[in-house]
Formats: sequence, structure tokens, C-alpha cells
Amino acid sequence: MPRWMNSVLVVLAALALLPFACIYRARHAHSPLPRIHLVQGMDNQPRYTSQQVNPFFADTREARPPVVGTVARGHLDDEGLNRGLRDGKWIEGFPVPITGKLLQRGSERFQIYCAPCHGLAGYGDGIVAVRADRSQEGTWVPPSSVHDASVLARPVGHLFNTITNGIRTMPAYGSQIPLDDRWAIVAYVRALQRARHANASVLTAEERARLVEVAP
Repeated sequence: MPRWMNSVLVVLAALALLPFACIYRARHAHSPLPRIHLVQGMDNQPRYTSQQVNPFFADTREARPPVVGTVARGHLDDEGLNRGLRDGKWIEGFPVPITGKLLQRGSERFQIYCAPCHGLAGYGDGIVAVRADRSQEGTWVPPSSVHDASVLARPVGHLFNTITNGIRTMPAYGSQIPLDDRWAIVAYVRALQRARHANASVLTAEERARLVEVAP
């Protein structure tokens, strides 16, 4: 092999290592310039800096104003309505007016979200609970009856919080059920409890007579 061929091979070998050296330097060197993106990923998106003009919006402002009605975290107008708490204690009275329409809505929402486990009458005998009990897998925790003494003693704020954030093995429904509907469900639960534990002395004479008429 000619001597010049050896020199050519050495030069080619050095040149072959050059791309790897450039890659190593690019991965380990610090630079104020953005990295080269052959494929534009989410880490290199077009964006506007603070106070920059954005022609997409009619007012050309980059920062958008808060949505009307937005409340900052921790600054709720009515903590009782939104959390069931007031001065750190569960509220006893409803923060919304109790109407027939509210109870009807509560009944509808209860049947959708609560009855599968708690049952239509709230005794904890919903279709999911019955099937889980029959499966005998050993991991099922039976749902509470809304007529248990412990549940009856809970203020309405506690019941609202239970629906919102869950309790024990019951999941939170705050992200699925709007605030007004949660209060409607609480009102309906109270109606179920009242129907189960009501005393005839709280009824008017006309109401008691009607009960007698329909009794078998």
C-alpha cells in the first residue's frame, strides 16, 4: 500500500469521528441559543412574552382578563354555599331555598349518581352493592344507609362535603355534579330521612287523615 494511502485513511478516520464530537459537544455545552429542532415538539412552541402585542384578539392584549365570575382560590363569596362550612364548622341550615323544584332535581340526580350504591330509598342496597355482596370478593365496603343514626346526625354541610370530596371508600363527585345539584341531592337525602323517621305529630290533621285513607 502506498505511503500516501495511509495518510488518507488517517484523515478519513479523523473526519468520521468529527460528527460524533459535534454531537457530544452539543449535548454537553451550554448556550443562550435555543437548540436546533428538526421536528418541532411541544417544548418549542410559539408563545408571547409578557406585555407583547397579540393581533389574534381584538384588544391586541397578550394577557387575557379573568373570565367574568372567576373567584380566586380561597376567596369564595359564600363559604357555606361552596364548601358547606362557615367559621370552620359545618353549616346546619341550607344556603339555598328549599322548593319542590329543588327536591325534584335532587331526586333525579340522586337516582343517577347515588342510587346505584345507596339504593333508591337510601338504605345502601343499590344494584352495585347487591352485586358486590354476591361476588364475595372480600374487598367491598358496603355503602352507608342515609338512615343510620350517624348519618342522620350529620349537618347538611357535612353531607354536601361528602358528595363534593368523598368519604372513606366513596369517591368525590365534585367534578361531576354541579354545585347547585349537590345541594339538591342533600335536600333530597334530608327528604328521604324525614320520610323514614317522621313522627305523625308533625303532620296536620288533614295530612294525617289522608294517611289513614291510603293505609291498607
